[in-house]
Amino acid sequence: MSRETDEVGAAIAGELRLMDPGVRMSQSLVRQLLDPHFVEVGASGRRWTYEEMLAALPDMDGSAEDGPRHEPSEMTGVVLAPGLVHLTYETVIDGNRARRSSLWRRQGAGAQWQMYYHQATPCPRP
Repeated sequence: MSRETDEVGAAIAGELRLMDPGVRMSQSLVRQLLDPHFVEVGASGRRWTYEEMLAALPDMDGSAEDGPRHEPSEMTGVVLAPGLVHLTYETVIDGNRARRSSLWRRQGAGAQWQMYYHQATPCPRP
C-alpha cells in the first residue's frame, strides 16, 4: 500500500469508529478520536465545539446500542497534505440522509489520527 492509501484508510477507520455506539458512549474513546480543536457544523446548522460534542454525543442519534445507527455509503478520501485527509460520504440514520465531510489530521510521527472538522448537510430522500 502507498502512504496515501494508508492515510486515507486510517481516517476512514477513525470515522467508522466514531459511528460505533460503544465508542460514542465513551468519552475516553471519543477523546482519542477528536482533535482538541475539533469543530462541527451539524445537519441542524448548529456549530459544535470539542467540549460540547463530548458532552452531547452519548445522547445523539446513533449512540444507543439498541437504537438506529448511521449507515455510511460512498466514503472516499483524499490526502490534502502529509498528515491531512479529507473524507466525504453519505449517511442514513432513521430514514434521514446527510452528506458529510470530515478533515482528519495527524500531528507528528507516531501521533494518532484525529477528526479536526466535520460538516453534515441534510439532503432530500430519493
